[in-house]
Amino acid sequence: MSDEKIGNRNLVILGALIVQLCLGSIYAWSFFQTALIGGTPPVGAYQWPSFFSQLPFAAGLASFALFMIFAGRWQDRVGPRKVATVGGVLLGAGYILAFFVDQVAGSNAVLGTVYLIITYGIIGGAGIGFAYVCPIAALVKWFPDKKGTITGIAVAGFGAGALVFGYVEQYLLNLFDVPTTANIGMPMLVLGVVYLALVMLGSQLLTNPPEGWLPTGYTPPATTADGAGTGMIPGQMIRTSTFWLLWLMFVFAATAGLMTLGNVKSASLAIDAATDAVVIVGVMSLLNAAGRIVWGATSDRLGRENTMILMFLFLAIGMFTFAWMSTISISWFAVMAIASLIGFCFGGNFALFPSATADFFGSKNVGKNYGVMFTAYGIAGITGAFVAGPIVDFFGSYFWAFVITGILAIVAILFTLILKSKRS
Repeated sequence: MSDEKIGNRNLVILGALIVQLCLGSIYAWSFFQTALIGGTPPVGAYQWPSFFSQLPFAAGLASFALFMIFAGRWQDRVGPRKVATVGGVLLGAGYILAFFVDQVAGSNAVLGTVYLIITYGIIGGAGIGFAYVCPIAALVKWFPDKKGTITGIAVAGFGAGALVFGYVEQYLLNLFDVPTTANIGMPMLVLGVVYLALVMLGSQLLTNPPEGWLPTGYTPPATTADGAGTGMIPGQMIRTSTFWLLWLMFVFAATAGLMTLGNVKSASLAIDAATDAVVIVGVMSLLNAAGRIVWGATSDRLGRENTMILMFLFLAIGMFTFAWMSTISISWFAVMAIASLIGFCFGGNFALFPSATADFFGSKNVGKNYGVMFTAYGIAGITGAFVAGPIVDFFGSYFWAFVITGILAIVAILFTLILKSKRS
């Protein structure tokens, strides 16, 4: 391998981190969500129902997952650069168009929700879907010997996006006096311009290695699809029970994490009114990013299934503990610790499931295949909103929302055991 190719490989990592950092800002939605419901207690210009405030986030996640199917197929044909660039344009456009929400909706929460679903959710989410798969697919091909680790690094930027842009969003909300004034569109406009520029910049660094390229001295193990020569295309993949087990595991684990990420600020304030929610979201996002690297690297040593069982177990413990804390008076530092554990486990999904997809179904078509696998994440975005919104509105507490998602994490462990038994 030439020095030029080595250089290209390292630049792909840099481009991946720039792109993913911007895309991951979707996880900072809780800042906008809190502004739209008017805070705790509700004050200011918006005071939307909690359920309404969940829907743009849920729509963004669903759109993200849906368009990633098309992006995976397209980038396998034309390469990652063009597809990620289109993603940057759509992401920026979604935020920039969201600027007009206050002019379009006025004080009408229903109209405002629909408008944000279309702009922030569907258009912006489509941008994330087009851009997200490109760095992962490229880096799995450049680093077939370290799939878990490199995928973790690639998506660590996504987890860190909420940390970085959470502070930016809070600064912009304060700068434009939201939610005291109905001016939430201004932060959206500023962010849209920033995301447009940065994602398009990072996209230009994404390339694929030459066809059939392998690192010097590396031979794929026979236990993987690459080593056994049994790579599949999506139509073949979805006819296997292995795919559906992995898909359901992804849905259940991601529902727990997304429900927490989308509501952590409001849930934390409900437990302790003195909560510094910016710090909680920031630390949780930092652990989310770290979890992607740590769980990915761990899976290269312990195996995907063993690592998933361990990760889902810690996730379940975190969800049940958060449910218990919602019934008592406790310091927000304890809330931050458990939220960070949940974020750490949630982040691991995005290192383990792409790696497992490449292991079970091959690296050649990993863009297409992971695009299909990632529909689980879109479903989880919807189920996470429906677990949180109506339950919180009905019971006035997050207790049952966290109990239900803790049970889902336990079910994910059982499914992993079934998957492991199929491989033995």
